[in-house]
Order: sequence, then structure tokens, then C-alpha cells
Amino acid sequence: MKTVAELLKAKPARIVTVPPEMTVLDAIKVLAAEDVGAAIVMSGTRLAGILSERDYTRKVILQGRSSNSTRVEEIMTANVVCVTPRTKERECMALMVDKQIRHLPVLDEGRVVGMVSIRDIVSDIIADQDFTIEQLEHYISGQ
Repeated sequence: MKTVAELLKAKPARIVTVPPEMTVLDAIKVLAAEDVGAAIVMSGTRLAGILSERDYTRKVILQGRSSNSTRVEEIMTANVVCVTPRTKERECMALMVDKQIRHLPVLDEGRVVGMVSIRDIVSDIIADQDFTIEQLEHYISGQ
């Protein structure tokens, strides 16, 4: 099993962030422009929360709130489940299933260094399985 650090190396080195005082509409525009499902909410250099499409649909749309006047800090998830670069892939999967979440910010000594998603983990597992199958096929066929 790989570590989160290894998963992050395989991804583009970018962290999508939004400030807590940003309007939800502007934050959703950031998610769309970056083609991601969640952004880390940063208050200066401090992790303040995470904003996901799920937060938006459940706390704005379903409650009839205005995206133009609602601020990110009003709907973000403040109690964020985080991992470190040393966390194993399997532990990330267990956390995501247990907490019913899709994104895990990565903190190294209190500093945000990235985020892993369920897509990152599943893609990596599939790639590893494909490689193993290919190696076994070569072994069986004697190549």
C-alpha cells in the first residue's frame, strides 16, 4: 500500500483553496474552473475547513439560501478529517468509508500540503491491479 506522499507525487502539485469570507457563488465558480469537487478553506495559512459540492447542495440549495449572499464559512465543514503524508492508502479508504467523505486534506506539521480524493485512491488501486495482472500474464506466457 502506498502512502499519501506517494499519491500526491502522482498528482499535479496544486491545492485549490478558498477563503472563508468568499461568497458561495464565487467559491463554486472556483470549483468549476479547477474541475474539482472540493476546496480547502484557508484563513491565512490556517486550515479553517473544507467546502464540497455536497456542502453546497445540502446547505444552500436544499435550504433555499442565496449563493450570492451566503459566505463559505456559513456552510463549510469546519471539523475536517485530515491525514498526513505518512498515512497509508488503506487507512485513507477506511476513513472515507467510515466518515462518508470523499476528500482528505493532507497536513504536514500543521501545514496544508495537498488533498487526496477517493478518485485518487481508486485510480491508484486500479493501476496497481492492472500492473499486477500484466506481470502475471507475462509470467504465465513465459515472456
